[in-house]
Amino acid sequence: MPKQTLLGLTLAELQEVVKRLGMPGFAAKQIASWLYDKKVNSIDDMTNLSLKHRDLLKDVCEVGADAPVDAMRSVDGTVKYLYRAGEKHFVEAVYIPDEERATLCVSSQVGCKMNCKFCMTGKQGFIANLTANQIINQINSFPERDKLTNIVMMGMGEPLDNLDEVLKALEIMTSSYGYGWSPKRITLSTVGLRKGFQRFIEESECHLAVSLHSPVAMQRRELMPAEKAFSITEMVDLLKNYDFSKQRRLSFEYIVFKGVNDSLLYAKELLKLLRGLDCRVNLIRFHAIPGVDLEGADMETMNKLRDYLTSHGLFTTIRASRGEDIFAACGMLSTAKQEENKQELI
Repeated sequence: MPKQTLLGLTLAELQEVVKRLGMPGFAAKQIASWLYDKKVNSIDDMTNLSLKHRDLLKDVCEVGADAPVDAMRSVDGTVKYLYRAGEKHFVEAVYIPDEERATLCVSSQVGCKMNCKFCMTGKQGFIANLTANQIINQINSFPERDKLTNIVMMGMGEPLDNLDEVLKALEIMTSSYGYGWSPKRITLSTVGLRKGFQRFIEESECHLAVSLHSPVAMQRRELMPAEKAFSITEMVDLLKNYDFSKQRRLSFEYIVFKGVNDSLLYAKELLKLLRGLDCRVNLIRFHAIPGVDLEGADMETMNKLRDYLTSHGLFTTIRASRGEDIFAACGMLSTAKQEENKQELI
């Protein structure tokens, strides 16, 4: 029987483990400290547990920390790490250092069901949900973990489509028994799924970023099929019921495609759509991916959009492009690795 992984278990789940093994209840907090504070890779290193209890634990459990299997480093300091996620499958975590900030983009699924036109991960199709262990391991096992200031659930996959495991991981990140981070250090990015959208808002205090990319429903549906099931107008109406004016930030991600959604007509529609929401817009340059007939807008166009929106009261920024020399688009490195594995089998 495969052993149970400890990394990625909440305190309540660790309490169930020690109870099942006949260990004292306080051992759960000791194990949590070794996992999330001291970040050990072996049960043998949990030295304030008795030898007997360590042996009991080792019989049925393992830490479950796995180092990345590959890395690509950009000239701008961005690093894309590749992690195993089951047999012959991989996910990516991207480290983005930027002056005083150091952000890690974390994956939540192998592949994705959303099939957004501009996303390489969606071209893989859906393969599996990541466990809380596999999500937390991307943070625990990457070399620059002690430099981290921010986490973004914006890697491969749709976080709301794997919400139970994502919420467990977020609990570990923010709880005193875990990493103890402020929710203000964490952002979840979503295309917006009816199932899970409201639940995330009410069960988590982390920031929320909605992938928008077009304020026009028909066009957004072409870019993002999820629009058919839960429209952006429905999302905005729901969001107006919540207060994002204080501790929590609401933002909308807007990839700017040349000749598609880059004119001031779209800026005006954005203003109409988001009127009444306390939010910001992040404009993003498109990273080209194979087989997709979309191009990124030039910086002059990006600046015009930003200036127009900001001058009309909608705070707007341009996200700096990073890692363009290392398969920058989400899902490209893992796709390349999986194709490499297929060729080895032929």
